[in-house]
Amino acid sequence: MNTATAIGGENRRRWSPALFVRLSVILHAVAVVALAVHPELWAWPVAAVAANHILLLGAVLWPRGSWLGPNLLRLPASAARRGEICLSFDDGPDPSLTPQILELLDRYQAKASFFCIGEKAEAYPELVKEIARRGHSVENHSYHHHNAFALFGWTRLKREVESAQAAVAAITGRPPLFFRAPAGFRPPLLDPILTSVGLRYVSWTRRGFDMVSSDPQRILRRLTRGLAAGDLLLLHDNAKVALAVLPALLDQVSAHGLRSVSLATACEEDPAG
Repeated sequence: MNTATAIGGENRRRWSPALFVRLSVILHAVAVVALAVHPELWAWPVAAVAANHILLLGAVLWPRGSWLGPNLLRLPASAARRGEICLSFDDGPDPSLTPQILELLDRYQAKASFFCIGEKAEAYPELVKEIARRGHSVENHSYHHHNAFALFGWTRLKREVESAQAAVAAITGRPPLFFRAPAGFRPPLLDPILTSVGLRYVSWTRRGFDMVSSDPQRILRRLTRGLAAGDLLLLHDNAKVALAVLPALLDQVSAHGLRSVSLATACEEDPAG
C-alpha cells in the first residue's frame, strides 16, 4: 500500500459515478454494439458519441458544475447557520506573499484554507507548517499544477493527486481533506481517484480573478456582491493584488456579522458531503 492510500484510508468512501458519467458509459457501449450489428448505420452512433464528447468537454470546462461528480460550491447548511464563510487561497505557498497574508488573517482573527501545490509545499515546508500552526487548513491542489491537468489519463492524474496528498501529510501530519483542480478544470477520470484517498472536490461560490486583474476594487466587488453566510471565496496567495484586497474583504466579512473559518472546520459535522 502506498503512502497516499494509507493516509487517506480513514476518510475513504465508496465511489458512485455521477449520472452523466453513467449515461456516457452506457452510450458508448450501445454505440459499439450498434456498429457491430448494423455497420451500415455507422453515422448515427458516431454522431451520438461525438455529441457526448462535446458535452463532456463542457463538463470539464464548467468549474462549478457537478456533471462529473459532487462539487462543493458552498459551505454546509450548519456552517451557514453559524454565520461562517471560508476564504480559500490557491497556488501557494509563496515565500514572499503567503507570510503577509497570514499576518493579515491573524490581525482579523480569520482562518482560511490554502490549496497548496505539492512541489511548492516540498520547496517551502516550514511555510506550510506555519500555515497549519496558525490554525488554517492545508489542502490539495495537485503536485505540479500542470495547465493540461484536465487532459491527463488515469495514471498521471493518480500520481498528481497522491503525490501532493503525501507531500502535505508528511509536512503537516494531516492529510488534506479537499481537492481543487488547477484552473478549476475537472478531468472526467478524477472523481474515483479522489474518493480512493478520501478527498472531496471543491470549487467556489465566487472568485476574484485576482490572477488576471490588477484592480483591487473590481476584485473586491466580485467577491462581496451578495456576500452571505456559507460563501466559499477564492483568491490566490501568489497574487500580489490579493494583499490589497484582503483587508477590505475582511472588513466587509466582519461588517456582515460573518467569520471566516477553514473548510475543515466548516465541514467538520459534514465529512462525507
